[in-house]
Amino acid sequence: MYLSPNSTQYLNITNTFLNRSRSIWGNRRSSMEGISDQEKSIVDTELQTKLLLDSDHDRKGGLRTMPFIIVNEAFERVASYGLMPNMIFYLMEVYHMEAVTGTSILSVWSALSNGLSIFGALMADSYLGRFRVIALGSLSTLLGMIFLWLTSMFPQLTPSTCTELATNCSPATPTQLALLFTSFGLLSIGCGCIRPCSMAFGADQLNNHDRNHNNQRLLDSYFNWYYASAAFSTVIAFTVVVYIQDQYGWRVGFAIPVLFMVCSAFMFLLGSPLYVKVKVGESPVLGFVQVLVVAFKKRKVSVGRDNCYNHSEGMDQVELTDNLRFLNKACVLSDSIMDSSVTDPWSVSTVEKVESLKSLIRIAPIWSTGIMLFTTSSQSYPTLQAKTMNRHITQSFEIPPASFVLFMVVTLAIWIAFYDRILVPILAKHTHQPRGLHPKTRMGIGLLISVMAMIVSAIVETVRRHVARSGHDMSALWLVPQYALLGLAEAFNAVGQMEFYYSELPKSMSSIAMAVFMVSNGFSGLFGSFLVNVVDSVSSEGGDVSWLASDINEGHVDYYYWLLGFLNLINFFYFLICCRLHRSISSSP
Repeated sequence: MYLSPNSTQYLNITNTFLNRSRSIWGNRRSSMEGISDQEKSIVDTELQTKLLLDSDHDRKGGLRTMPFIIVNEAFERVASYGLMPNMIFYLMEVYHMEAVTGTSILSVWSALSNGLSIFGALMADSYLGRFRVIALGSLSTLLGMIFLWLTSMFPQLTPSTCTELATNCSPATPTQLALLFTSFGLLSIGCGCIRPCSMAFGADQLNNHDRNHNNQRLLDSYFNWYYASAAFSTVIAFTVVVYIQDQYGWRVGFAIPVLFMVCSAFMFLLGSPLYVKVKVGESPVLGFVQVLVVAFKKRKVSVGRDNCYNHSEGMDQVELTDNLRFLNKACVLSDSIMDSSVTDPWSVSTVEKVESLKSLIRIAPIWSTGIMLFTTSSQSYPTLQAKTMNRHITQSFEIPPASFVLFMVVTLAIWIAFYDRILVPILAKHTHQPRGLHPKTRMGIGLLISVMAMIVSAIVETVRRHVARSGHDMSALWLVPQYALLGLAEAFNAVGQMEFYYSELPKSMSSIAMAVFMVSNGFSGLFGSFLVNVVDSVSSEGGDVSWLASDINEGHVDYYYWLLGFLNLINFFYFLICCRLHRSISSSP
């Protein structure tokens, strides 16, 4: 008879436990003489339950779960990222939207997708657990993609097709827009549930399975494969899926992401019996709300050296600082609370929660400087530029306009690898920083590069517009430098942001760092939507053609790029002020 390793391990545990039981029963036989058969049955039942639970826990988690988790994340990225680049064309061609309206909608969609990551993290940490949240997100994403695919399949769900001679195309009805926005909303919910939880859920499988010196090596291997699969799936989305949409139309182009998402959800649910499902605990976000509420309740309480403060029992204790002093009132112990054996978190907070909130507030000004960079790098107008340019590599093959964003992704990946493997060892010797340049230095360099990217973008667009109005074609490869500069700007700034957050926030808040980063992306979407609407409204006053007209040959996208360059320059000086403010606050006792 063949026994699997799990079965053998279960038998070994059983024999060990039974031997210990026999020894205990043998040594205490005399004292157990008077125990009834019913009590012995209860003891036996408890022992068997413990054995089963130990065996069940041993069978869960480990490397066997990695294919299910990584495939779920990779296929979800292919499906989601494959929809984004060409969506501006779908809104303009099928729903007859102006470029400004379509860009504004896509910016709000991006803001919602990133902003809901806080909601997903909160639900996973405090209520449903990571498995249920990821499963819910996968099903929500699948449903949203099916709705979007249906809009391409049934003509009744979209406005009627415009003819060549038509000057005014019929707009979408409220019902048609409701279905479109419902699909976008479901996709955003799915993104907000999957992205902040997927990596942590995979780490849960290894943290609970092999608690020895090899565990860190397994985690490192998992993270490497996770990032490699994310990069590969992004490339597939921006090339293969975009090409299929460009060549075979929206029906086939939207069906491919649906199939990927079906595989993603199926693979994740298939591995359910193998997963370690960590129990939910208290969310840090809820703790921050409690600190603010308690501090407001105690706003009239005086803070002095003679006060007693409430510390957490289950974590490393920290010292209360004097900066942001008004929050210290939240952890002051009154006489009535000191006499009570149980403390209500809505009546008194802990020093550790107060200091965690302070650390989050301290990074907020520097965090806000990333919004302008992400607004700049997520514009849809370079894609519209590529649409009007010569994209032929050979006589029979041309690059899809939405695939040019791949140059930004490739530049980002190449620079990160070059910096990490080559520059860091060299710079560390001179700067005495283990990561080469200080995170704030890299963030500042990224902001300066974003200014350069917008200057290059404005110059290229000025030339492109002149050439197009002269009746000639300009090679779309002239767009590569601006994409490469934007990728370099993100490589410096975005990675610097992440390291800055992890270095400034307590270890207990490491999960908040990714959520903080994604929220800045969410705010950039809202600001981008606001900015294009303001520019369109102001530039079209008096009957003038808008800078951001749908016909970019008639508009002045180059003026818009000059404006973005100026705003990025102001943002850089604002960043310098925030750095000085952060230094002064951090250096205070």
